[in-house]
Amino acid sequence: MDPLTSVPSVPAKPNPWALLPLWVFLVSYLLVSILAGDFYKMPITVAFLLAAVVAVWSSKGHGLTQKIESFCKGAADANIMLMVLIFILAGAFAQTTQAMGAVDSTVNLTLWLLPKNLLVPGLFLAGCFVSISVGTSVGTIVALTPVAAGIALKTGVPPALMTAAVVSGAMFGDNLSFISDTTIVATRTQGCRMRDKFRTNMRIVWPFALLAALLYFWMGQQSVAEYSAGPVNWLHVLPYLAVLVAAVLGGHVMVVLLGGTLLAGAIGLLTGAFTPWGWTGAMGTGINHMGELIVVTLLAGGVLEMIRLNGGFAWIIAKLTARTRSVRGAELSIAGLVGFANLCTANNTIALIMAGPIAKEIATRFKIPANRSASILDIISCFVQGAIPYGAQLLMAAGLSDQSPLAIMQYLYYPYLLGVGTLLAIVLGYPRRGPREARK
Repeated sequence: MDPLTSVPSVPAKPNPWALLPLWVFLVSYLLVSILAGDFYKMPITVAFLLAAVVAVWSSKGHGLTQKIESFCKGAADANIMLMVLIFILAGAFAQTTQAMGAVDSTVNLTLWLLPKNLLVPGLFLAGCFVSISVGTSVGTIVALTPVAAGIALKTGVPPALMTAAVVSGAMFGDNLSFISDTTIVATRTQGCRMRDKFRTNMRIVWPFALLAALLYFWMGQQSVAEYSAGPVNWLHVLPYLAVLVAAVLGGHVMVVLLGGTLLAGAIGLLTGAFTPWGWTGAMGTGINHMGELIVVTLLAGGVLEMIRLNGGFAWIIAKLTARTRSVRGAELSIAGLVGFANLCTANNTIALIMAGPIAKEIATRFKIPANRSASILDIISCFVQGAIPYGAQLLMAAGLSDQSPLAIMQYLYYPYLLGVGTLLAIVLGYPRRGPREARK
């Protein structure tokens, strides 16, 4: 008989002690990082490994073999494995496009399009375009912050303001890009299509993106500078545009990413950017860059499954929904859950992996559409990630611009507006369900 058949299939009773692995993770990662004064001193993979050991050890009612197999069952969940495959393809695509010069051409294109008297809002819009194309806020910050710092030196615009405009634009795309890991995790944990989540997200965020652009225009309207953009190879930009269009049209994310990688590789070979071995090497490097995220995803899947089996999820949901009588209250609970997880981990992808399954159960109980719960999860996680001074985005931006994270934070208009605006959207029930969605 399969040992897993002895594991109870009935819903577990609420049990706060089942959350012990989560507390071990928080203490080993958050507390150690605070004491060390460095949020990247403790590898997050090690923290999750400790949590995994405790999850198996503290599980009650089964032998060691059943506990380990239950853990493996959670790690090998279909959604977890699909996320892993998507991460692999996203890594291959990102590194291929970078090796063939797509990132440089995209940056040069945005600078070429910028009016010289609209530098600050222009850099914000450039950050939006680059991040939604490349699917990474950190990559966008690395690409644009040196440009922003250089322009600030020539114009006298506060470097912190220019850097904040880049960070704000980077967080816009991190929340909306079809190849962003946060988008992938949010849609997979909630079981919705990327296209549906994108549409819901866009309806929520575009007014605040416009307002942020106006604020940046007002802050930098006196700034005029002379600068020249580098050459733009339009073929290099094509893979990003193709992926964006195919995803908007509803293509399966794996097919879209695979097709984008093949297109970028073909262009790279055609233009002589790399040899066939250079292409395979770039794909291998990109996949390897996803290694830590893949390991964390697998360990988190196993830990969360053990917490669920032992009643941890049931206890969290019971506490979050004890006084919740409406969809609005349930959505606020989801927002609070992922926001707290992000504050603790300083990593919005990991926060989504941890909070996603719990949010899915809350959404199912209160009949919240999957695209809406995915949007709330992704938006709130990006809001928190873009506003905490110890997150990778602000630390990277501060290092590249020689500014302190606190100096940059005073100009982060978009993340702040995004957080407040999403809470308003929840309270007001915006966007409302359309006729087609209401029938589902």
